[in-house]
Amino acid sequence: MITSHHNPLLKDVRRLAARKERGRFVAEGEDLLAAAREAGWEPVHLLRAGIEVSEEALAKVSSLASGTRELAVFEERWAAPAGPLCVALWGVKDPGNVGTVLRAALAFGASSVVLGPGTADPYGPKAVRASMGAIFAVPVARAAAVDELPGVRIALDARRGDPLRGPAEGEVSIVVGAERAGLPQDVLDACDRAAHIPIANESLNAAMAATLAVYELTRVTEHQC
Repeated sequence: MITSHHNPLLKDVRRLAARKERGRFVAEGEDLLAAAREAGWEPVHLLRAGIEVSEEALAKVSSLASGTRELAVFEERWAAPAGPLCVALWGVKDPGNVGTVLRAALAFGASSVVLGPGTADPYGPKAVRASMGAIFAVPVARAAAVDELPGVRIALDARRGDPLRGPAEGEVSIVVGAERAGLPQDVLDACDRAAHIPIANESLNAAMAATLAVYELTRVTEHQC
């Protein structure tokens, strides 16, 4: 059993949790690790309090204020952008928003979540926690340009296009930008069309906007029931 927080493996865990190394990531907590097991992910390292590591040593490397009973290291997985419904995030810098979008993508059956330039790391601790296990179930991809996205590319913009209406027909990529800055003009120009979510106030949080968009594009209308 590991008892010292100076152990080389625990030092490696700290570096991974701080994202000083990439290729692997850390997930903490029984619920997250249960989600990983359900999705068929095998950990590179599994550390359980009182089994592989002492409670005190595990608490030293935990990023949770209350500590954790279980922690595991996994290999990152990257997929290709895929439809029929793809959610692409462009310049969404808050990792909590990225994790929340992954959770929404799982809830409403999106095929992939794509990270465009300037988007937060989906495998950072905050994003992994916010995903509530969806990081293990939703294919995650990267893209440098809009033309890498599948199907019809719809730019979600607060002031442009028609109201977003579902359900989606054929392959669709919904492209979501940062809350304040929105999508850059070159990204808007590269999309096939723009659409907006009708709201009474100025704008929505990026994760909320993406969630509403995915819901709208996947919902079954009354005449389809």
